[in-house]
Amino acid sequence: MTKNLTQALASGALHDAIADIAEEAAAVILPYWRSGVSVSTKSDDSPVTLADQQAEALILERLNALYPGVQTVAEEAVAADGAPEAAAQRFWLIDPLDGTKGFISGKESFTVNIALIEDGAPVAGVVSAPATGISWRLGPDGAQRRRFGEAWTAIKVRNRPEEGIALLSHSVTDEEAARLAARHGCTQWQGTDSSLKFCLIAEGRFDAYPRTGPTHEWDTAAGQAVLEAAGGRVLGPDGQRLAYGKPGFKNGAFVAVGG
Repeated sequence: MTKNLTQALASGALHDAIADIAEEAAAVILPYWRSGVSVSTKSDDSPVTLADQQAEALILERLNALYPGVQTVAEEAVAADGAPEAAAQRFWLIDPLDGTKGFISGKESFTVNIALIEDGAPVAGVVSAPATGISWRLGPDGAQRRRFGEAWTAIKVRNRPEEGIALLSHSVTDEEAARLAARHGCTQWQGTDSSLKFCLIAEGRFDAYPRTGPTHEWDTAAGQAVLEAAGGRVLGPDGQRLAYGKPGFKNGAFVAVGG
């Protein structure tokens, strides 16, 4: 198992495989979008749908078939059975449908996130957006973007302009968003859901994503992999790179920045 995964990571085959799996999961999700899908509530009061559950089942099945024995930490499995007590040296972080609230309300900004963590850092990651048919990944040669099924093209962060633009979660107030944007050198801000924020910074359209509220590691790992490969950074309050395998697989505050 370890040899198989190590070889696939070194050759780039793993990057291709998880991108295909994420896009296959996107195809599972898309028929439920804007269809009036029924919604259940998890123990933490967050919503879950059949789209979340079926996409996660597919991802877990595909990963186990390719790379058996690797620890998986997936959002819906954790919600049902609890988080593992400790992280392995290598493990998958999976969010089958990031931005479920936006998905339920018919917005486009929801994603599929798959990341491989090694020694506390993301070494592979893909973010796929079912509604727009676009994927971003940490590829063999840096950060890349493609429309589903097409060729990959390179992306990179932009140099910070004089009037930078921040991306913020819709959960913050306008006053708080303006304050956070200004703190990180941005004169403008825009609200966006899900891990798309990391990817839009990675492709040079925005400049910072400050986050003060709690998230889980599966919300950020794949996006961090993409952004770092594009030349950006994701930093905790101590100024250090956001790390993975923390207790409960929970994140504190962080900021994602481009150039």
